[in-house]
Amino acid sequence: MAAVATERTPAPAPVAAARPRRRSVPVWRWVVMLIAAVYFLLPLFAALRFAGIKAFGTVFTAAGFGSSLWLSVRLAAVTWLVTMVLMIPTTVYIHLRLPGLRRLLEGITILPIVIPPVVLIIGVLQVMPLGLRATVWMLPLEYVILAMPFAYRAIDAGLRAIDIKTLTEAAGSLGAGWLTTLWRVILPNLRTAVLSATILIVALVLGEFTMASLDLQQTFPVWIVLFDQLDAQMSVAASIFALLITWLLLMLITVVATRQSRRTGGGEVTLFTVAPRETIGN
Repeated sequence: MAAVATERTPAPAPVAAARPRRRSVPVWRWVVMLIAAVYFLLPLFAALRFAGIKAFGTVFTAAGFGSSLWLSVRLAAVTWLVTMVLMIPTTVYIHLRLPGLRRLLEGITILPIVIPPVVLIIGVLQVMPLGLRATVWMLPLEYVILAMPFAYRAIDAGLRAIDIKTLTEAAGSLGAGWLTTLWRVILPNLRTAVLSATILIVALVLGEFTMASLDLQQTFPVWIVLFDQLDAQMSVAASIFALLITWLLLMLITVVATRQSRRTGGGEVTLFTVAPRETIGN
């Protein structure tokens, strides 16, 4: 029996894994980033050189620093609370029940940017009762008007990123009422939007000067301007301190938003378990 010669074909060589190509950043992007860095960092560097290191060591013990900063923090907290209570239910209701009025609401909320703050505060001082004008708590009511354009657009962007109608119908089918749906379904999905509105409101209150000065209240911006007449270097140091607070809040929002995006897989859809209708009354 003749032996049959078998010819073995060599096994194919393993295909090398394709290496990911490194995308080169266009030159014009580096140019834009460089121009933006110079535009923002050069004035900050000049302010740091003018203030000096010693001014930062004595600004925290300056007369009126703590009281004015604490007043601005309290005003920011009250402004944030009133703005969220007003804007979140209103924006959600417009998205769900009256989507045709969205353009009208956008036009109304843009008015505080068009109307100068001097006009707003003069009008408020003319119509507000004397007892309210004599307190510092009239400022949060005015700041709510100024913060309305920024808060509305942040919340509106958050609502556009989720399917609010489907989430609301799903929560309703599980027995949730309006308040439960708003608190346990909609708000968790608006966490990033609320944080964005928060930083805008805090930055607004910490930097607003016109209304507070005309209302004869020594907030932190008013203290900076008044103290500038006594010690300009310390006043600049206080301004940089306020800017650093805003930057820290921005970094906090970025970290929270990134963790939330990774947790939800890139989206912001969270639906909490709600008790069925039969068990709500028990």
